Amino acid sequence: MPLPRIIAITSGKGGVGKTTVSVNLSATLVNYFKKKVTIIDANVTTPHLALHFGIYKYDATLNDVLRGRADLSDASILHPSGIQIIPASLNLTDLVGVDIATLGDVLKDMLPTEDFIIIDSAPGFGKEAVSALKACEEAIIVSTPTVPAIMDAIKAKKVLQELGVENLGLVLNKVMGRKYELKRSEITELIDLPVLAEIPFDEKFQEALAAKMPLILYDRKSPTTLQFLELASILTGEKYEMPRLSIWARIRKLFWKFS
Repeated sequence: MPLPRIIAITSGKGGVGKTTVSVNLSATLVNYFKKKVTIIDANVTTPHLALHFGIYKYDATLNDVLRGRADLSDASILHPSGIQIIPASLNLTDLVGVDIATLGDVLKDMLPTEDFIIIDSAPGFGKEAVSALKACEEAIIVSTPTVPAIMDAIKAKKVLQELGVENLGLVLNKVMGRKYELKRSEITELIDLPVLAEIPFDEKFQEALAAKMPLILYDRKSPTTLQFLELASILTGEKYEMPRLSIWARIRKLFWKFS
């Protein structure tokens, strides 16, 4: 049985929507490509992953696993979306005795029943973020199309090179199509990485968060959903069936394509 692909979703800075990308990519792989996916919140200091699924209480967390008090199976939660979720604890006291550097050893004990293990890493280049990256074989960098974010993405690229982690490319998030944003051609020239997807700024992300579900399930025909479908298609090498779009959704898609 082939081992699961372990992919880190990382960023050079916070606030670029890394967790949102992790959640919706995982949901796309499960619901459109019929893959088995576990998503792990490796941001143990400021975890937000479980909140995106409306999960506030759990019997065990990644913190317990890293402290040797629970197995991964004890901390795993099957969400109605079909994703297996391993949350980190929201309780600050649960940081005591946690060594995120052992995450790689923990993942070795995971049975190879999954197709993908998505690691929602901490932003930046501190010990917490680097430890999560060391536990992975591949990574995707998330950035917004702004100069500061792209400069940090370039730093993230260098960190991945030093760690020997395969860099799959860049996901541009919160794209608004404004003149002050860097153009795709400018970004690829600066960072020398393929742009895997351009996720538009979409207020429905907040609606989906309130509804406690990934946006790709909340609005299956949005241009945002189509971008995640294309991203998942690149990762799997598989084609997908395009959902039929409403007229308004088609107009929005054309706007993002040509703006």
